[in-house]
Amino acid sequence: MAEYVAFLRGINVGGHKPVPMAELATVFESLRFKNVRTLLASGNVLFEGPRTGAAALERMIERRLTKVFGHEIKVLIRAAKELQRLSALQPFRGIPSTPRTRFYVTFLSEQPERALRVPYESPGGGFKILGVSGREVCSVLTLSPHSRSVDLMNVLEKRFGRRVTTRNWQTIVRVLSALQE
Repeated sequence: MAEYVAFLRGINVGGHKPVPMAELATVFESLRFKNVRTLLASGNVLFEGPRTGAAALERMIERRLTKVFGHEIKVLIRAAKELQRLSALQPFRGIPSTPRTRFYVTFLSEQPERALRVPYESPGGGFKILGVSGREVCSVLTLSPHSRSVDLMNVLEKRFGRRVTTRNWQTIVRVLSALQE
C-alpha cells in the first residue's frame, strides 16, 4: 500500500457539482482504500491504496464518482512522496507574502510535451508562472481590480488543457500536515 492524495477538479464551487465530503469518503472506502480522510470542501482526499499507478487509480475513481454523483469529476492523484518533494523545493521561497498575494500549485495529468518559458508574467503583471516541476506548475497571483484567479486559470488551461486542477499553497501545506498525522 502507498499513501496518496486525490485532488478533485471543480467540485463545490459556487454551488456547481456538489459533493458532500462524507459521501466522498464513503465512495473511496467502497473502492477498498484504507485510512480515507477528506480535507476541506474543495475535494482533497488522503488515502492508502495499491501501488498500481496514478493513472489507473484516477480512472477507477472517476468512473465511480460519475456513477455515484451523476456528473463527471476529474481526479488527479499524487503520491504523498511527490507532494513532499514539491514542498522540499520551496517553490515560493523568497517571494514576499502580502494580503494580496496568492500562491498556487496546478496539478497536471501528465508532464507537458513542450517546455514553458518561465518565469512567465501576464501582460498586465497580475500573475506570474514561476516554474514547472514535473507535473506541477507553481504560480503567484497578486490580487487587484485587474487581476483575478480566473485569468490565471484560463492561461493554465489554454496551455495545459482542462485535465488540471489548482490548489493554493496553504491547502498543500495542510495536506502535508495531515499526512504526518
